[in-house]
Amino acid sequence: MTANTPLAGYTILDFTQFYQGPYASFLLAKAGADVIKVEPPGGESLRAMAAPGKEGSFPVAMLNANKRGITLNLKTESGRDLLRRLITQVDAVVENYSPGVMDRLGVGWPVLSALNPRLVYASATGFGLSGPDRDNLAMDFTIQAASGVMSLTGMPDGPPLRTGAPYVDILGGATLYGGVVTALLERERTGRGRLVEVAMVEAVYPCLATAQDQYFKAGCKVPARTGNAFANHARAPYNVYPARDGHVAIILVTEAQWQNLLRAMGREDLRDDPRFIRNQARAAHYAETEALVTAWTTAHTRAEIFAATSRYRIPCAPVRDLEEVMHDPHMHARGALEVVDHYDFGPVVLPNGPLRFHGADTVPPRVSPHVGEHNAEVYGGMLGLDAAELDALRADGVI
Repeated sequence: MTANTPLAGYTILDFTQFYQGPYASFLLAKAGADVIKVEPPGGESLRAMAAPGKEGSFPVAMLNANKRGITLNLKTESGRDLLRRLITQVDAVVENYSPGVMDRLGVGWPVLSALNPRLVYASATGFGLSGPDRDNLAMDFTIQAASGVMSLTGMPDGPPLRTGAPYVDILGGATLYGGVVTALLERERTGRGRLVEVAMVEAVYPCLATAQDQYFKAGCKVPARTGNAFANHARAPYNVYPARDGHVAIILVTEAQWQNLLRAMGREDLRDDPRFIRNQARAAHYAETEALVTAWTTAHTRAEIFAATSRYRIPCAPVRDLEEVMHDPHMHARGALEVVDHYDFGPVVLPNGPLRFHGADTVPPRVSPHVGEHNAEVYGGMLGLDAAELDALRADGVI
């Protein structure tokens, strides 16, 4: 923990697992909070996806960096007693169990807040803590389906597709981080904590804004899937186009950008062509517009296309693969990515988090903890337990 950071002095008990919750607590740790990752003896479920000989999968390493790690079996009365003792010394609890799990264990919000009225208790679920869908099972994949975003993803003649990355989990985690920090800010004024919840299906709903715009413009007609093109093909050019060595993404939002694209393509002869003069005309002649741009991109490399579009201030980016992004000079220069020597994976690229607090110290990357690595440090330092007591708790399966 670094002193000159926004959340220095705050202690978070982190009962999260998989992606959504751990990302929220990762952001809290990178903002300077002392985040204590609590796992059952043997580790959280995501560790079971580790390759042979590894203690955890790579997402465990990425999402649990900069945290201390302890083990605690909440299915035992001794484990619940340890939690009740710890809770008086922490500022927030973050968990993403299914709704009601902590309550059934006897350590839910009502119990813990009674022990520590200043406690912020944050819960991340798929569908929320109330409502008819509360108990539906939820993962990023199924929330993409249930939220409607999957229905918009894919080619017109193909099935709905998920995105290649679990963005719903990450979006839910970022939203949960905002909820925790907001509740902590309120506590500074009122002196009392609050229950905060985030449902993934609600966090992702605003991503439907463009589709909803097209839905209402089309007289309440559900937009068809259009692949990489804009909904209902209402903008052109707006697509991923083939290059000699891959693909590029090009999007135009102003007519000036279209005129600039014509200059970049060396097709200023078309500047007054009625088929292309305005976006409405280009959308009406969509196939011709696409063919025009594709003929140019296929003749050049990604770098050549990016150089030309940059010269004329046209929104464009090469479609990069995972390895290219991990070694992006810009992100490494900004410190957004950093090479860290991890006990399971050796030198790996880890993110430092997207939040920049100017004037604050940067929290240096620290590898994810081993299972129970900080048991003695936390239980000894916060509760005063000695080595013999810790050995007894281990023997009883409590930690």
